Amino acid sequence: MAAHYLEFERPIADLEAKIEELSRLSAKANAGSFDEEIEALRTRVQDLRREAYENLDAWQKTQVARHPDRPHFIDYAAALIDEFQELRGDRKFADDPAILGGVGRFRGRAVVVMGNEKGRDTASRVKHNFGYARPEAYRKTVRLMELAERFSLPVLSFVDTPAAYPGIASEERGVAEAIARSTEKALMLGVPMVAVITGEGGSGGAIATACGSRVLIMEHAIYSVIPPEGANSILWRGARTAAEAANAMKITAQDLLQMKVVDRIIPEPPGGAHADPDSAIAAVGDAVEQELASLDGLSPDELRARRAERFYAIGRSGLQ
Repeated sequence: MAAHYLEFERPIADLEAKIEELSRLSAKANAGSFDEEIEALRTRVQDLRREAYENLDAWQKTQVARHPDRPHFIDYAAALIDEFQELRGDRKFADDPAILGGVGRFRGRAVVVMGNEKGRDTASRVKHNFGYARPEAYRKTVRLMELAERFSLPVLSFVDTPAAYPGIASEERGVAEAIARSTEKALMLGVPMVAVITGEGGSGGAIATACGSRVLIMEHAIYSVIPPEGANSILWRGARTAAEAANAMKITAQDLLQMKVVDRIIPEPPGGAHADPDSAIAAVGDAVEQELASLDGLSPDELRARRAERFYAIGRSGLQ
């Protein structure tokens, strides 16, 4: 599969193309004839990648968060959840595969797990509606959280969506109400809930499944009330750029941690989660395990009180 390079990664792409060319020449010439040059270029690529990802601005992070090769929910479920059994449908209208969920075991612990799925190729992207969830998806998440509460199971939520689906049929079936119900259920859960923003956390479509006891975010993920393109269109009538909007909106993991919107940043491998998906997924698993352990032994009332305190505190820093 061909690598996807972002605009700021063009120097890296050029060097890797040179490495590939030298490797082909080496295969045709004497074995090892270009090993020294290839190794020097690989070292330079590693240095460039590290330097680039240490100095990303908000728009560059937005591009990384949307990278098609970042791990998806199905990747996290496959690597972290044993005996995963998907549960489908909202018991009211239909099943929406933009959000997947079910039960399984996370490192020996029975859990309910759910997450946005965008799809990876054309067919799967269409199937999962590019991660844009309809009302029935949020009614499914309510059903899953009710199941978790009934059997005293922790909830793991993996968030990666541009927004909820804004189509006419979605509005006709009550997407705003469905998002509100899912948000309410998450806030009032009597069991631990750990939410991880793994890519895009966009608008109410994300917050509906992100109101956890603990909210974690990957190093290059974003979390915002509206995509930068939408903010530029609505606030500035398109007079500026999406990049300017992203930088003004404070949507990066580092900004969000400072404002206490999230509780913890999960470091990504050099070059982002898409550069080393296995390491990224393992880091997410370790962080989730630690956060679940910190919530062990809390009663339902204590969990609700802590969750309320956590969300009431957002934005209050600096207020008199």
